[in-house]
Amino acid sequence: MPRRPIRVTGAPEGPLRAALAALRTKLKVPAGFPPEVLAAAEQAAKAPALPEHDATDVPFFTIDPPGSTDLDQAMHLSRQGTGYRVRYAIADVAAFVVPGGPLDEEAHRRVMTLYFPDLRIPLHPQLLSEDAASLLPERTRPAALWTVDLDASGRTIAVDVRRALVRSRARLDYAGVQARIDAGTAEEPLVLLKTIGLLREQLEIERGGISLSVPEQEIVERDHSYELTYRVPLPVEGWNEQLSLLTGMAAAQLMLAHGTGILRTQAPTTAGKLDELRRTAHALHIDWPHHVSYAQLVRSLDPAEPRHAAFLQACTGLMNRAEYTVFKGGNLPPHPTHAAVAAPYAHCTAPLRRLVDRYAAEICLAAVAGREPPAWVLAGLETVRRRMAESGGRAGSIERKCVDLVEAAVLKDRVGEVFEGCVVEREHPGHDGKVEPGVVQLASPAVIGDITGTTEDSLGERRPVRLTRADMKAPTVSFALA
Repeated sequence: MPRRPIRVTGAPEGPLRAALAALRTKLKVPAGFPPEVLAAAEQAAKAPALPEHDATDVPFFTIDPPGSTDLDQAMHLSRQGTGYRVRYAIADVAAFVVPGGPLDEEAHRRVMTLYFPDLRIPLHPQLLSEDAASLLPERTRPAALWTVDLDASGRTIAVDVRRALVRSRARLDYAGVQARIDAGTAEEPLVLLKTIGLLREQLEIERGGISLSVPEQEIVERDHSYELTYRVPLPVEGWNEQLSLLTGMAAAQLMLAHGTGILRTQAPTTAGKLDELRRTAHALHIDWPHHVSYAQLVRSLDPAEPRHAAFLQACTGLMNRAEYTVFKGGNLPPHPTHAAVAAPYAHCTAPLRRLVDRYAAEICLAAVAGREPPAWVLAGLETVRRRMAESGGRAGSIERKCVDLVEAAVLKDRVGEVFEGCVVEREHPGHDGKVEPGVVQLASPAVIGDITGTTEDSLGERRPVRLTRADMKAPTVSFALA
């Protein structure tokens, strides 16, 4: 499921940041790394396992948000006959992490980087994730180097992956790249990012996939109150994402062809979830005719429009939760497809931030080399699958609590006020027999909260609702029909 990115600006000592710090303490989020892990990171940074193949002559570059230092991917794009060649270098974390060692054990405890609106809790010590293993400019680094050849329409015709030394020449940011492309001053590799990105987006439409252009939600402190704004993703961010998807799809095909792997799979959404999303569209005054598909509607929206931005945020909860599917010995999974990608897909492009990507890289490297994956990979696949599922659930819970906290901050001074809202889910019995509150979507500000007092005829209707609680400590936002 796509993340709902939220960013907090303002004074570090402000009440919202204090509440976020308290939430981390309550959730027992690790504050730092044990001494033995830091010592192992220092040793690994001095003596990584370096590959023989040297690709430092390729002028790779990275594209990330400004100031990013944990750089998983670097790329170089070129023409290849009538088609294209995509070189995609992924940080080789396995060059630094010894299976069973302190770094490995800590990564299995943390499983993935956790994102909060004001900071992130990294999977690996910053000495590795933001320095020695990161694909920083003008630094020679070990990487899993993917080479994917495409035909003139952007379809994959050949795939190779091998360990290599790489050297990025430039750390670029999205806004700068977009400006150079728009102005016509970009060099060919950046021009090809647009060309290939657009081709891959068209292929995504043809196969029935959907990529959400989810706006980043920013909460700004002004005069001791908070305001929600949205940062609209640039087209280049979508083109960049298409290269990551291309690599993940290539990895999945390698795994399926060689009979061993760990895929990211997802079942199609249900009619009930689509009905709820239609009620959200109604609440936000977005016209969704019944003859228009979900994918068609999403592609018609303008993320710069606040109502559309709020709807795209709500879309992150539409699809069923994605899972990890392990298979070995040629026993292929019966349902290998990821519904949103509309193709088999594997996580392999963010090993600095996800544990599973290190395992996926080893499987793909072995497949291309015509050998079995390392014993530690085969022995650990099921454990990794289970821990990724557990950690994904935890990350989702943290994200929901952060959203609740941000929305409580926005509304904390408006308890008792009446807003226009739409009940998208009515009260219902919970697993313990207690009545669970319903869910209401406001039109402005575009927040979601619990609601009580709903009736059958209130479902899907725009009604006045009164804010009864906005508690940053809980955190929760609650309404009742006015």
